[in-house]
Amino acid sequence: MNNQTDQRTVLLMLVGCGSVYAAFEYPSFGAALLVGIGAVTLLHLLMKDQ
Repeated sequence: MNNQTDQRTVLLMLVGCGSVYAAFEYPSFGAALLVGIGAVTLLHLLMKDQ
């Protein structure tokens, strides 16, 4: 793996963890697992073409 892939992986993991934590702290944001998966999926799709 190259350096860019490693940074991308770390970014995706941090955003996913942060989203899940926020959803646990504030249940009005929705189900924690759905929020985490949605955030990671969106970033993955946005960064896929780069």
